[in-house]
Amino acid sequence: MVTMAATVNKLGPREMSRSALRQAPFAGIVSIFMAMTCALPAYATDWRFEPSVGASATYTDNVNQSENNPEDALILSVTPGFSLRSQGSRRVQASMNYSLTGVSRYSEDNSTDLFHNLAAVGKAELIEDFLFLDGTASISQALLSLTGSPAEATTNNSNRATVGVYSLSPYIQKRFGTFATGQARYSTGGAIFGDNSGSDSVSNAFTAGLSSGPQFNDLSWGLNYSLRQLDSSATGGNSTFERTSGTLGYALTRKFRIFGTYGQEQNDYLNASGADGVFYSVGFGWAPSRRTSIEASIGERYFGRTYSFSGNHRTRASNWRLSYSEDVSDITERLLADSARAIWRCPNVVGGQYYLTPGLTPPFPTGCSAPLTAATARALGATDADLAPLGLLDVSLNSGVFVIKSLIAGVSWSKGRLGLGLSAFDTKRIYQSVAGTEDHTQGVSGTASYRLSPHTSANGSVSLSRNSTVSPINPSRQDDLATLSLGMNHRFDKDLSGALTYRFQQRNSDAPNSDFNENSLTATANIRF
Repeated sequence: MVTMAATVNKLGPREMSRSALRQAPFAGIVSIFMAMTCALPAYATDWRFEPSVGASATYTDNVNQSENNPEDALILSVTPGFSLRSQGSRRVQASMNYSLTGVSRYSEDNSTDLFHNLAAVGKAELIEDFLFLDGTASISQALLSLTGSPAEATTNNSNRATVGVYSLSPYIQKRFGTFATGQARYSTGGAIFGDNSGSDSVSNAFTAGLSSGPQFNDLSWGLNYSLRQLDSSATGGNSTFERTSGTLGYALTRKFRIFGTYGQEQNDYLNASGADGVFYSVGFGWAPSRRTSIEASIGERYFGRTYSFSGNHRTRASNWRLSYSEDVSDITERLLADSARAIWRCPNVVGGQYYLTPGLTPPFPTGCSAPLTAATARALGATDADLAPLGLLDVSLNSGVFVIKSLIAGVSWSKGRLGLGLSAFDTKRIYQSVAGTEDHTQGVSGTASYRLSPHTSANGSVSLSRNSTVSPINPSRQDDLATLSLGMNHRFDKDLSGALTYRFQQRNSDAPNSDFNENSLTATANIRF
């Protein structure tokens, strides 16, 4: 671990795809550190630099996850990397986690690969209480299809593609006394897909809003405008999403409030017939205590009746969560949203390893790695059982505009050395370009962890999921996937840790020759300097 001044050498990622891995990281990293550089002259910022090396050995009895041709393989990988995080400044926050994984597979068909993984996010307050700048960048190996191999790219890369995502977002925020608070934000970003796995895209968006200030006691109001333009051949060229709305709310009691939204939207994308019109919603919020909150609404949009719900309840030993949402989106917007979310890996914490935080502050004072994206967390071994409770699913890179309906429920419980978790998810994407086309992912998972000693913990998980696709063009399909994982983590000292994990996977499919069983055993070691 090294703490150093604000001068940092730039990283030049190896070119896996000439467009994907040179342009995306460069644009994103420049976005982040441009923000930091602008703020550094006025506010001294130190950087914490932490190099690391990881190594793993995996034996699998079905490396291709095939029914007809199961093949044993020994997979060796080494992953040098580093994390870089700002320190000592309230107005400048930045973190970057980069690694390069080299893989050698020893089987009937020997193969080697190199995979880049990057998670970077930065925030800067350029002019106090007025001008701000955000930036994000990520590189990961994303899932191509729900019906292909679910394996990570290190096992086999038949159903994974390298994707680079970057964004830059300057915005202003102004308080108008006690009357209102206003914000205006411009965002530019995009996604670049390697190996011809998708159509590169560029997204530009402008949002502006005015919300009521503290002089409005029980009454709340807001005015909002958003315009987003997406340039991608996957969505039929240029697509535009424009919304204007107003909200009004009233607190009937200190614990119960009602609210409503009314607005107009205009959408222009491939086969966007009838995608314009008025939308509205009404709902309520109830917070009977600091530990419990519920918010629900019902409304109408051009694609039909809409519902939303979010609820949280905490006790000393447990945390309960339930949420449901419906919206219009596309894969670029989802990738941009996920790349801006900070996921912390805290392997020695009872009750779970992965935590989602709104900023760049770790959820625990010690024992957490630099923040990751969902994809980089998966590259380190995170599964749906770990990430589904956070609302981060391993969705495929299907192109086009879709209506997404997502339900996530979970409960975590910890007492002393024991931690338990249970979660469920249900996500449906209804594609707008071809009528009758949709995919649907459902699942339930349970996790358990037990701290055997201050430096050793045992963990296990079991998950059941169902992936189904419906299309008037291609045959419909349904796959059921069961996964069992048992492992042990041990920290040898403050900088050296290791793990041993056994995993069993089984898929039953109604498509011919698509079932498989796989057993694998993985040993990993990680050292920080």
